[in-house]
Amino acid sequence: MHRSAALLEDLSLETTARDAATLVARAADVPVGTRVSITHLSTESAAERREAAAAAGRVRLVPVPHLAARRVASEAELRATLEGLRAHHAQERLFLVGGDPRVAAGPYGSALDVVTSGLLPAAGVIEVGIAGYPAGHPAIGDAFLGAALRDKAAAIADQGLAGTITTQFSFDAEAVAQWIERVRETGIDLPIRVGVPGPAGVRRLVAFARRCGVATSAGIARKYGFSLASLAGTAGPDRFVADLAGRLEAAHGDVRLHLFTFGTLDAAIDWAVRARRCSVPRIVENGH
Repeated sequence: MHRSAALLEDLSLETTARDAATLVARAADVPVGTRVSITHLSTESAAERREAAAAAGRVRLVPVPHLAARRVASEAELRATLEGLRAHHAQERLFLVGGDPRVAAGPYGSALDVVTSGLLPAAGVIEVGIAGYPAGHPAIGDAFLGAALRDKAAAIADQGLAGTITTQFSFDAEAVAQWIERVRETGIDLPIRVGVPGPAGVRRLVAFARRCGVATSAGIARKYGFSLASLAGTAGPDRFVADLAGRLEAAHGDVRLHLFTFGTLDAAIDWAVRARRCSVPRIVENGH
């Protein structure tokens, strides 16, 4: 199997509750068992996220609801959230983030606090996803990020849970491969899903990159396949995926892709269908 094809195997998607209807409508184009992350947006309610997760499950996809620790106001709310997901058969896999608020609404200041609460196994959670930042974080130093990743990986194992790491998206395949190497050197062997943006307008990509603190220098943008001098047109992850695949070796461990949709779920699914059929290198070379 070509390395690009291996990366595309078990590709996961990230979407929002409001895109649940589109996901259901396009379910025939998404392989059974595909993981679908449902983001924790402040503009969507817990009920909407639960229903989106349930909808994914009904079309034989695997829901992965996000939970933002600093948005949880109390232990009672965390218990209720987990119980609500369980009632919708969507509790087995969670993705935990600290969340945007600078000040925690309750006792959970980080994803680690939720893991060490001890509530997850009893609620039927079997796997916890955590975030990785190959390009760093605009508000958190690299040393702290590295220590936090190790602490969360250890705590997940201590709770008897499986773990995965999903990275923030990046435009620099070389930097991502090097980051994975550093993670493996610390002894973390969790599967890693590398975040990539689905096809989107260049202006939209740059806006999301700035919002997330992702580097977009002229050189990096050019390697990815767009120019900062002109924000017209669209860009997809073809070149990035082929570049990353060429850099991965056995020492990088279990590495897959996670497709951020940025409000363009239809386009992301279309890209995934085409990429699986043609293989990424062929798409890049022939311009399909």
